[in-house]
Amino acid sequence: MEDHPPYPSGLRLAGRRVLVVGGGHVAQRRIPGLLAAGAEVVVVSPSVTPAIEGQVLAGEVTWVERGFADEDLAATWYVIAATNDPAVNEQVSQAAELARIFCVRSDDGASATAWTPATGRYDGLTLAVLGRREPRRTAAVRDAIVNALHEGTVAADVRRPSVPGVTLVGGGPGHPELISVAGRRALMEADVVVADRLAPRELLGDLSATTEVVDVAKLPRGRAAAQEGINRLIVERALSGQHVVRFKGGDSFVFGRGFEEIEACREAGVAVRVIPGLSSPLAVPAVAGIPVTHRGVAHDFTVVSGHLPPGHPDSLVDWDAVGRLRGTLLLMMAVENASAIATCLLAAGRDPATPVAVVCDGSMPGERTVLTTLVEVGADVGRHAVRPPAIIVVGDVVAVAHPNVYGGRGPDEASVSRPWPS
Repeated sequence: MEDHPPYPSGLRLAGRRVLVVGGGHVAQRRIPGLLAAGAEVVVVSPSVTPAIEGQVLAGEVTWVERGFADEDLAATWYVIAATNDPAVNEQVSQAAELARIFCVRSDDGASATAWTPATGRYDGLTLAVLGRREPRRTAAVRDAIVNALHEGTVAADVRRPSVPGVTLVGGGPGHPELISVAGRRALMEADVVVADRLAPRELLGDLSATTEVVDVAKLPRGRAAAQEGINRLIVERALSGQHVVRFKGGDSFVFGRGFEEIEACREAGVAVRVIPGLSSPLAVPAVAGIPVTHRGVAHDFTVVSGHLPPGHPDSLVDWDAVGRLRGTLLLMMAVENASAIATCLLAAGRDPATPVAVVCDGSMPGERTVLTTLVEVGADVGRHAVRPPAIIVVGDVVAVAHPNVYGGRGPDEASVSRPWPS
């Protein structure tokens, strides 16, 4: 057969039977896309992977537990031959050819009547790249196009018309690659971005020249934009017909005052939606290589704000109750009050030798981890010149991540730097 280029076409498979012959890892990769297209997927194979079996148990896929037979093609619109036996794939291909059904072959694209393109999705678009059976090249081109769309570097007319309203976007712990795809897309579509200090600042440089950025930074013990003013700003801009993105670090609903902004929008009749972000008290220890739970060590964790010292009349934290917990304790905004908090935890019965990690500037170029113990954390915060933002991890999971430190030499000697790759 002469090697002509493929003719691109979009298949509408919703409600139509698609046959997948084979139940291995190739089939496992192909089935989710078929399900997303609404296809009625039938797998014919003597065995299937656990993932496919899970889809069968969930009622998403029909499994015929045997080898292929020509009659399996009845009422079928599209076929994927994905076994590890070329003879079976050839049988499927020939039977499909006789039945005039397009067939993809996982083992021999040259003998197939259809190829699976490298596909990507962006904002309601499905992008497909077809080549002359060069999967790595087509995938690389696909990735370049999709990334360019997400980053806004493709022509500006790709951008959808602005829809008035407010979107709360959690930016994650700080590194620009740790924001969600949905969050990045919302930024690229915004008319106005109202940004906090801890929102991933590098992403602001990717915005369109026509996007206005409003700085509402809240500095520790320094200048701060009043929350009431922020609420008023986002509501007024949305009511004027603009699409406003309220851009925060971490997650908007974890010590981010995000729901106060939701309430302000609802009271004003402004449409509002939320795009969650990686929450810093979980993401920062993970980036630093510290698990917050570990089998046989910690089966629970507690996230507590330490921005008010113990005993402060406005504090809602029962530090005595927190001190009696035995799981992992994650302290946010607690650098200034670390010594007083440690004193309360010790008084409540926590072991003075409890391992503690203070992760500073998590995921950012200056990230470092100071390792200490509960009895020494107050002194070590000063000794190592710790400044916000930092997450303080209290618990035996720190020793799991750093057994050499807590098994041998003293923690006072340890100041570990482990920056996120640039």
